[in-house]
This record gives sequence, structure tokens and C-alpha cells, in this order.
Amino acid sequence: MRLLLVEDDNHVAAALSAVLTRHGFQVVHARNGEEALRALLPADAEPFGVVLLDLGLPDQDGYEVCGRIRKLTSTPVIMVTARSDVRSRIHGLNLGADDYVVKPYDTGELLARIHAVSRRTLPGDGTAPAETEVRLGPVLIELPTRQVSVSGVVVQLTRKEFDLLALLAQRPGVVFRREQIISEVWRTSWEGTGRTLEVHVASLRSKLRMPALIETVRGVGYRLVAPAS
Repeated sequence: MRLLLVEDDNHVAAALSAVLTRHGFQVVHARNGEEALRALLPADAEPFGVVLLDLGLPDQDGYEVCGRIRKLTSTPVIMVTARSDVRSRIHGLNLGADDYVVKPYDTGELLARIHAVSRRTLPGDGTAPAETEVRLGPVLIELPTRQVSVSGVVVQLTRKEFDLLALLAQRPGVVFRREQIISEVWRTSWEGTGRTLEVHVASLRSKLRMPALIETVRGVGYRLVAPAS
């Protein structure tokens, strides 16, 4: 996923870009509002999945930038700022921001919020229909019927195995944190559930007979590696 980071502090931007890149994002850094707006303008460029917008920009207020972004695109915007009062949050959301994160923040929470808002809005104009199936080489995931097949042969999966595979297949190549997977598939917190996740990953690799399909990213989580067709 391409992500536009609007942050005037180069040290903060460099550190955050490194974390985001490690988690599978392609980060474009804009140092002020005008740079951000120029980055969003090219119609032929690959669309951004999310905009992380700092409010304390040198050339114009971040609220103004958010309003101008909203006129250009429906790409999700997460405001990242030290302004923690309720009035500031409400103002940001009313201007069209999809979420509001207060500094200092936990990196894990920020990543979870990025994934959450990117799932709510499709890239582009947001009018494309939701996918009903996902094909990854010989693997076909049919979402309405919850059926998975490999080279035309149906593979019997449990409910949680299917949910796990469908989640990872939303964004092939993007790393999903363990905590995020546990939260979305098992609807619970990480504590005590880590072993359950490992067992389900191992089971999926075995049933699909494609151990390289789900890659373990040590210390972070898992990502789905699309095989060649």
C-alpha cells in the first residue's frame, strides 16, 4: 500500500517511515501542505491507501490541508497531532478526517488504525464494488460462499482458518501484526492467544500444501506471498 506521510520534522518522518516500510508500506514523505497536495494530484499515479497528516505544518494549518485533500480525493486521512482536546478532535473529524491519533502514540496502535481505515474505503473514488473472490496463483478464495480451492480442488477449512486466510488475502504482501490478526479474527486481545494463531497458520500451510504462501515476519506477524500463476 502507498502511504502519504505529511510531517515537517525530518527526524520523526525518517523513524516512522522506517517502521512503516518494515510493515510493507511504500511511504511518500511530504514536508508541508503544498507538497502533500501536489503528491495527490497526478491522476495517473498509483493511489494512496492512507494519508497520515500532522497538523503542525510550516506553510498552513493541517486542518486546512485536510479540507483541501477532501476536495481532491476520498483517500482515508488520519490526523496525527499533539492536540488532544475533544474540540480539536471533533473539528478534525468534521473536516473529513477518518481518524485522529494523539502524540505520543503507540506504533502498534497507529498501524492498527491505518489498516482499519484503509479497509473502510477503497482506493480511488471509493465507488468500486467489493470483491467477491480473490485469486492468488492457483488459490481461489470465494468470499460469499467461504470456499477455498487450489488448482480447482476444494480445500476444507475451519471457520477461523478461512477468516485468517481471507484477512491476509485482503492485502497480499502487506504484513499484518499478530495483535491485529488476533483482534480481527478471534475478536480478543493478544494475551494467551498467540499459540492459537501459530497453530492455525501451520494448519493452513499444510491443508493448502503451500508452505511458502504465508510468510512469518519475525517479531512482527505474517503476510501472504502471492504465488506465480
